[in-house]
Amino acid sequence: MPNYKLIYFNFRGRGEIIRYLFAYLNQEYEDRRIEFPDWPAIKPTIPYGKLPVLEIDGVIYHQSLAVGRYLAKKAGLAGKSDLEQLRVDAIIASIDDFISEFPWEAENEAEKKRKQTEYVAKVAPDVLSSLEKSLGDHVWFVGDSVTWADFSWDICSDGIEGYVPGFADKYVKLKALKERVKAIPAIAAWVKKRPHTEA
Repeated sequence: MPNYKLIYFNFRGRGEIIRYLFAYLNQEYEDRRIEFPDWPAIKPTIPYGKLPVLEIDGVIYHQSLAVGRYLAKKAGLAGKSDLEQLRVDAIIASIDDFISEFPWEAENEAEKKRKQTEYVAKVAPDVLSSLEKSLGDHVWFVGDSVTWADFSWDICSDGIEGYVPGFADKYVKLKALKERVKAIPAIAAWVKKRPHTEA
């Protein structure tokens, strides 16, 4: 059995998809959370100088989506066929584009709030409409069972919700999807016990 260590900052962010997958797999791992003041000393030891990374038996692997895909395959959450995997990856990439461009930081709080509200008003409708169209009347984004694309939507929308409450409320199918993800016993247990962080 491999020895896993997730190294990330002390918040959900890009590390949370990995934590969801470990929870779903019921896989033990070390959840090493770095505080920002400690990061400058640790950064030179991390490939490409970015987090999260997953250490497997002492070897470090970077890029959260690559790590997520590796774990999703182990969990049976990557799609049941090549075409399903393609659809899962495409949805995840679309969600990642949306969340990557979200203005997480700004010169001050007022400016950050302005930029975030503006971004959601201008960008979110097209993205969320497309995601809801992809979901259609299905229970899950792809196929007849949950995939990590469903996890990705839940996590990323939670992240933005913390800054722009209600940004996706009118997308009732996407909202119901979040509820289904949160109701998965392994995910519900993780959400209940995870450390409380703002993001």
